[in-house]
Formats: sequence, structure tokens, C-alpha cells
Amino acid sequence: MRRIGALIAVVVALGGCGIGPGEEQEGGATVRVTRDFGHEEIAAAATKTLREDQTLMRLMQSKFDIDTRYGGRFVQSIDGLKGTGASGTRDWFFFVNGVESEVGAAEYELSRGDRVQWDYRPWDTAMRVPAIVGAFPEPFLSGLNGRRRPVRVECDDADSDPCRGAKDALDRVHVPVSGSSLGAPGTEQVTRLVVARWPAARVVRGGSTLEEGPSANGIFARFAKDGRSLDLLDENGDVARTVRPGDGTALIAAMRPRAEELVWLVTALDDQGLEAGVRALRAADLRDAFAVAVSGRTVEKLPLAP
Repeated sequence: MRRIGALIAVVVALGGCGIGPGEEQEGGATVRVTRDFGHEEIAAAATKTLREDQTLMRLMQSKFDIDTRYGGRFVQSIDGLKGTGASGTRDWFFFVNGVESEVGAAEYELSRGDRVQWDYRPWDTAMRVPAIVGAFPEPFLSGLNGRRRPVRVECDDADSDPCRGAKDALDRVHVPVSGSSLGAPGTEQVTRLVVARWPAARVVRGGSTLEEGPSANGIFARFAKDGRSLDLLDENGDVARTVRPGDGTALIAAMRPRAEELVWLVTALDDQGLEAGVRALRAADLRDAFAVAVSGRTVEKLPLAP
């Protein structure tokens, strides 16, 4: 009987290992909570260690006042700000290292160095926003799902100051990079930073969707089909301002043309804008942003405020 009791105790203990938190590991994660496409910061928290199999939901429950739905698998409210669910058009969405999660918080297991952003936003104009720029230097530094990916800088002019500046920006945050010409093959499993004037940048897979607006790619900017202007949009998808050659304005945005592809794009209608965009490749300028427009030293989050 003692043997049977001991065996039962072992089985229960082993079963608990799969359910409860495991051993702590060095290297934590950060969580930032924002609203309205990253325009307003609500809260932030960080941990210096992570337990094995630590889910995002467990971390949220330990750091914030949250309510859940669908059997505790999804977050319904954070610190009293409640999503509207199927009856409305505002909800919570989260990104890890700048990529929108395809699973709920209860299923997502955190990796060391993860930067999580929860954003409370309307989704009627853009149901999906596959990738954002607000976690820089992620996803270049740590990659996705705990796996670091090769990083490649693609330029239409490899000897230009903007191309060299982009490589320097990643070097400053300790990201090793390779270089290639614009539109080089082998894009799967590689995180790409594309630096090119428009419409040359259109050749990048997914680039043509920048002529369609946020419903196609989650980016609140739209190039004219003749390539001569760029509309910066508000959260309703309406034109807030139009940029033309000579205005010196860049667009920095992130896209996921395919499931395994991740592309960051710095583009502009003129060289002055391209240089301004590369200068803004800094955490302080991009923090929490979905995408940005850069003019000189001024960085504006997109969508623009109405």
C-alpha cells in the first residue's frame, strides 16, 4: 500500500509540472499597455526572470487587473478598460516583438527578451494589423518565438548614405546583418529591412498593398498608384495629410506578406525623406508605434490623430 501511495504521489507531482509554473530562468519580458494604435500609454510592467512554460496570461494576471473571456483564454479588460467583443468594434490586441499573435494569451508561451504590447483599438477599418514597428530593436534582436532570425538589409542603392545608416542603426543595437540588392530571393525565415525610395520599393513582396490602404495591410498610409504622392490616414482611413516629392517625409512600416515573411520598410518620395526615416530607426522614436511618418526630426505615429 505504501508503494501504491508513493506511485500516486509521483504521478500527481509529474502532472502538476505540466500545469503549474516551472523553474525560473534568467532573462525576463516586458509588457506595455497602450490604446488607439499606440498613441497613449496606459501601463507597463517587466520581469527579470521567466518560469518554464510561462504563458502571457499568467504574467498578465500577476502584473495587471484583468478580466478574461472564452474560458479564460482571452483578455477582455485590462485595468478596467473593457473590449466590446462581437457587439462592438473596439477590443484588445497584442503583439510580441512587433508581430500580432495568432494565438490567445493563455496559449502564448513567453521567451526571454520578449517585448509584448497590448493595444486597445478600433478594428472596423483594419481588422488585422499583422506587424508594427513599436518594439524596435525587436524583432531584429531576438526574433520570433524564442528563435533569432537572420537579418538582411536590402537597398536600391547599396552605397547610399541611407543604406549605410540603416546598417549602422542595427549595429548599434547589436544586430548582425547581411546586405543585398532590392528584391533579392530567399525571403522566408529572414527578417528584412528594406530601404528604398518609392516607387522602387514597390517591387518588395507586399509593397503593392501600400496602394490599397489599411484594410489590405493594417498600415494607415496609402501611396498613389502613379507613385507621386503619399496619403497619411486617420483611424477611419480618411486622408489627414498628403505628402509629395520635396516634402522630405518618410514612411516606416512593417508587413507580413506571407506567414514566415517579415519585412520592415523605410521608404519616401525623395532622398531627404529617406535619410530622415533611417535616422528614426531608434527605440525612442518608434516606441509603441504601429507605423510612423518622419519629417526631419519629427516622428508622427500613424494613423494620424483626426
